[in-house]
Amino acid sequence: MTRSSAAPGRPQPAPLPVPPPGRPARRPARPWFSSGPCAKIPGWTPGVLAEAFVGRSHRHPAGQQRLREVIRTSARLLGVPDGYRVAIVPGSDTGAIELAMWNLLGPLGAEVCCWENFGYTWLADVVSQLRVPGVRVHRADAYGELPDLTAVDFRRDVVFTWNGTTSGVCVPGSDWIPADRSGLTICDATSAVFGLDVDVAKLDVVTWSWQKSLGGEGAHGMIALSPAAVHRLQTYRPDRPLPKVFRLTRDGQLLDEVFDGFTINSPSMLAVEDALVALDWCVRAGGLPELLARSRRNLAVVSRWVAGRSWVEFLASDPATVSSTSICLRLRHPAFDTLSPQAQRAFVDRMCASIEEHGAGYDLAGHREAPPGLRIWGGPTVEADDIEALLPWLDWAFAATLAECS
Repeated sequence: MTRSSAAPGRPQPAPLPVPPPGRPARRPARPWFSSGPCAKIPGWTPGVLAEAFVGRSHRHPAGQQRLREVIRTSARLLGVPDGYRVAIVPGSDTGAIELAMWNLLGPLGAEVCCWENFGYTWLADVVSQLRVPGVRVHRADAYGELPDLTAVDFRRDVVFTWNGTTSGVCVPGSDWIPADRSGLTICDATSAVFGLDVDVAKLDVVTWSWQKSLGGEGAHGMIALSPAAVHRLQTYRPDRPLPKVFRLTRDGQLLDEVFDGFTINSPSMLAVEDALVALDWCVRAGGLPELLARSRRNLAVVSRWVAGRSWVEFLASDPATVSSTSICLRLRHPAFDTLSPQAQRAFVDRMCASIEEHGAGYDLAGHREAPPGLRIWGGPTVEADDIEALLPWLDWAFAATLAECS
């Protein structure tokens, strides 16, 4: 399937104000640093969707072929092992991880690892909604840290995030996960796949969405299931009702068509086309090795800058766990430290608003549940040159906001 790379440009925004003296003169060419939805692929314009299969049924063979292409290309790029089953599911990554937990959790109890907002969200669902018996919780002492992963019992099912999107803390590889586990590993990997080195073979369930490292649109999730997870689906009947959008089996048989592009509900074929364009770019860029390298280069730019500053540091306390996708930063200055949490958040909001006013960077504030701070998306669709151009604006905005508070 050939996709056009030529397209009309997007409508031009109003001219940006000229930075007054003292402000950086250079702005990022692509000032999009949101951690979801994230920056589109380089060169993206709405025109790349001109060949979208719209106004037609996604059940038509041509529509199903596009969905099948997303599944197969994603699996190939990520190195999903043979025997795994991959599907497009409703509800973005949230829908995918919920689908997995509702279908699979129960017979072995559960171990839930939490060190930031989304891990605690999945914990609440496991305990309060699914009421899984015998849940053991592994909590980090604070944002920026990991729990003791050596204490996890893999004879039970384990739920965790590979990368804490709101804390910028990722697991330090997969050595802590045994190959001979008897429980399932259920991993929310949405801000990790395509940007971090995820060992899919150590995971029985992997969930993600297009809106993170692919720079795609929201509302659609993806799920990869190991043979052990498929076996659980076929042999375990949870005593809870399953909504239609969560059902992957019928009468104990896997719905094979769902893993061949026959989606559970109607997808947006515009979003599907956008995912295909992004995946084509991934292939042309050099595949997974180059995507990971692009993200690592982005982190390296920020790391050099942080090393030369006394007022900012990584939220992650261990350098081995610093994420190269959701790069989270903590402000450290005597005047900032004396502010109340509410005043600290207002300080960060003012910093970010002043940068946005000049079109130098958008959506830089940390997650509302995280400690007040900054977050820069460093996934593979972001250019290192743009992060280089952004960082002097952070210096300027911090100094200017500090002066306002004095």
